[in-house]
Amino acid sequence: MNANANEGREVDLLIAGAGPAGMTAALVASLEGLDVLLCEKSDQVGGTGSTSAGTLWIPGNSQSRAAGFNDSDDQAHNYLSALIGEATNRELRNAYLRTGPKAIDYLCARSDVQFLPCGKHPDYRSDMPGAAIAGRAIVPEPFDGRLLGAEFRRVRPPIPEFMLFGGMMVGKADISRLIGRFDSIANFIYSAKLFARYLADRLTYQRGTRLMMGNALVGRLFYSLRKRKVPILFDAPIVELTGDRRGVKGARLNVGGEEIFVKARKGVVLATGGYGHNKRFREAFMPQPVPEHSMSYEGNCGEGVDLGQRLGTAITPEQCTSGLWAPVSIVPRSDGTKGLFPHLVLDRAKPGLIAVNSAGRRFVNEAASYHDFVLAMFESNKTTPSIPVWLICDAAFLGTYGLGVVYPGHRNPGKFVDSGYLVSARTVEELAGKIGADPMQLDGTIVRYNGFAKTGVDIDFGKGETELNRFNGDDTHKPNPCIGPVARPPFYALAVWPADIAVSTGLATDADARVLGNDGKAIPGLYACGNDMASVMGGSYPGPGTTLGPAIVFAYRAVMHAKGVSP
Repeated sequence: MNANANEGREVDLLIAGAGPAGMTAALVASLEGLDVLLCEKSDQVGGTGSTSAGTLWIPGNSQSRAAGFNDSDDQAHNYLSALIGEATNRELRNAYLRTGPKAIDYLCARSDVQFLPCGKHPDYRSDMPGAAIAGRAIVPEPFDGRLLGAEFRRVRPPIPEFMLFGGMMVGKADISRLIGRFDSIANFIYSAKLFARYLADRLTYQRGTRLMMGNALVGRLFYSLRKRKVPILFDAPIVELTGDRRGVKGARLNVGGEEIFVKARKGVVLATGGYGHNKRFREAFMPQPVPEHSMSYEGNCGEGVDLGQRLGTAITPEQCTSGLWAPVSIVPRSDGTKGLFPHLVLDRAKPGLIAVNSAGRRFVNEAASYHDFVLAMFESNKTTPSIPVWLICDAAFLGTYGLGVVYPGHRNPGKFVDSGYLVSARTVEELAGKIGADPMQLDGTIVRYNGFAKTGVDIDFGKGETELNRFNGDDTHKPNPCIGPVARPPFYALAVWPADIAVSTGLATDADARVLGNDGKAIPGLYACGNDMASVMGGSYPGPGTTLGPAIVFAYRAVMHAKGVSP
């Protein structure tokens, strides 16, 4: 699919970065009849989006409305106002809410990018005015990677910890049936079919072709681009913009060690993935001490933000934690490397787990959203070392719910202790010694928490009181789906660290994704979307899909503006 890159060329729109934002911009541009060129610094598409859950937060989306989940624009506005206040330009938020359903319907009607409603999936601050329990989250339909043929290799795979047998993707709906494969004939047949499909795939491909979550979104975008024969330059980083604050005329690319100039008649769209692995930007914008782990694709080194800074663009918001965060555990891999496993929804909210800092004290509602959990880590760390913190559970919890990469009912949890992933002890006192906590304090914390398990009321942090908590808990456990005792030895501890899954600081833009200069004026011919664009949420995290939703919507708005069409 590489275009001929031996000489300069002229296009309507040049797009830097083949993640979900960049591919959406390229696809919309092609559908609108523009001559477009997409350049990608690596040899694969997808970026961080390929390793994500693939969810989009789109209030008022038609997929959910068709499924009977009605959402009010006024309610969504109220929710964001309560959550964010005036931390971001209200015009951007209004544009996002107004355009979101339209952009999704546009893609669904004119390409192979298709979405399904999530149904019940509560907003992350479900205790706030305007929050919704259902209807705002959508996910991409699963995608058959075999449709891409040999080009399937171009789709960046998920992290290994998200795949079974070294290459089989599973969705949330698959997990219970796979775990309970011997519980019923239906589950056994379902699991057998998945495994048979995977074995057949491995005869031809390096991994399974049944794509789920973010990989499905990336696969669908890439397939749509491929069908439309949109030219993509791989191994072609953008190195310099041509122009100034009065207007951007194109860019210079490094293609195979040779620099070429691309003139862009209608503009350049920066969608290079943000600055997740740029040390200078991390130190400038993130909390101190700067978190050392990132779930961002390792190639996201801040090129887009850096290119903008060279032109004198505005960077915002600087007065926030500049990350969208998740607690992660460090996973020793069989090849000697280490991976990161994000603790999103599968364990923290289940009954029988607590999180403690180095003093052995709880510091947070463990069932809070992954973003809010990490914000509580940062706050706790101001007075008590809380990086890392420890997730504590007992043998009953580990067997029923699993913990991190230890799946429920694992027959040999001892191997995770031997590898150093888990810490195990026969008594709470012994466990405290192994994790460096005060034994009396940790014991007191557990005794107090076990008292909450009897009453079902967490008087310290309110665990289990919100819709989000209960949604991720165990609805069969009474009286509180999120609180259970930590009482049956052996006891286990797992260290978790803060890691950014995206960044919120980026290039300031207007509602059409036009990059703003330090003077607040839009720079003609320069757009930013995805993580290169400052988050419309101002560092807040309203619900599932806070990154991908705006990435798709503002990519759409950028292209429509470049063409001169009102979105």
